[in-house]
Amino acid sequence: MNVFVINSGSSSIKYQLISMPAARVICSGMVDRIGLEESKVEYRAFLPEGLKSREENLPVPGHAEGLRAVAAFLTDPEVGVISDPSQVHVVGHRVVHGGEKFSQTQLITEEAKAMIQELFPLAPLHNPANFLGIEVAEKIFAQAKQVVVFDTAFHQTMPAVAFRMAIPNEYYEKHKIRSYGFHGTSHKYVSERAAEYLAKKGPKLITIHLGNGCSMAAVKEGRCVDTSMGLGPMNGLIMGTRVGDVDQSVIFHLVQQLGYSLDEVNTVLNKKSGMLGLTGFSDMRDIRARYEAGEKAAILAYQMYAYHIRKFIGAYAAVLNGLDAIVFTAGVGENDALTRTLACADMDFLGIKLDAAKNAEPGKGLREINQEGSPVKVLVVPTNEELEIAKQCYDLLA
Repeated sequence: MNVFVINSGSSSIKYQLISMPAARVICSGMVDRIGLEESKVEYRAFLPEGLKSREENLPVPGHAEGLRAVAAFLTDPEVGVISDPSQVHVVGHRVVHGGEKFSQTQLITEEAKAMIQELFPLAPLHNPANFLGIEVAEKIFAQAKQVVVFDTAFHQTMPAVAFRMAIPNEYYEKHKIRSYGFHGTSHKYVSERAAEYLAKKGPKLITIHLGNGCSMAAVKEGRCVDTSMGLGPMNGLIMGTRVGDVDQSVIFHLVQQLGYSLDEVNTVLNKKSGMLGLTGFSDMRDIRARYEAGEKAAILAYQMYAYHIRKFIGAYAAVLNGLDAIVFTAGVGENDALTRTLACADMDFLGIKLDAAKNAEPGKGLREINQEGSPVKVLVVPTNEELEIAKQCYDLLA
């Protein structure tokens, strides 16, 4: 079964064509910086004669254009891995918000598509992009089965004490207003890899997913018991363009005192805040360069970014009543040693002791970056949401 996995983020598309159940990656790549002036399309094909790759810098104004560029690579006479789109049997889609109605992987139907659209307001940066990926894939891979995997599913094990909000009961009972959590596919994958590495039954883990969107999860015995995002993917940690936790009074002040509309407030908090609001840049690579150049705004932004991570580590250590390991993952978590350094600073009382040399060493696989004898392991675990999605697609259809 050839499963083509599409993982549409707010500013990127990661993709893999995977042969299941062998979990053999046939090709993979990424469309990065969608909507910016210098977008990049990366493609790697793992052919019998060896690796063939291409990389192109070209304008990619939106996700539809990005997916079309990827489809062209798949069938390219020189580097393609299929001769016809019908050789893709299943397309697996990551959709961020499934609400309470979608807690399991399922085939895409017209009813499911309508429900995904209804959830747009809860994930305005992602669900529309995810939905667009579905619609484009239905046209390009018309003979394939389309399957959806929801980011909220892993967090459905949270107890009511964690997911309920202290608002009148009717808002939950009638309208299902509660915390749902996101990045669940990533948190599930890396927590399972970490547990395998630790070789300990039911470890207490804090998984830290840091990309353009950021979230953390407290995982106990393989089950999520708390997570930093809520009804929508805006709160919790400081992110690329999203504000993270904010005093609710700010919203009323913007509307009542400064004359903003609610749509304008939503745009500010979702698309103009976070690291972008603090520095003028949303990409941590750009901000890191300015940090190293001594730019005060970038230094403060990095400090704030890490400060919020440390606060959640402390809170989740209390929720778990102990801690075996913290796990850094996703683009920033895997690649930015500075973020890991700042996030683990002054955490000795919890048994978190980072090894500076190990942390600074570049690496691609699962690696341990804590000091020898540290009570709590500090792990970098590369996420593979695409493989996790492919597994769930296969389990559904096999």
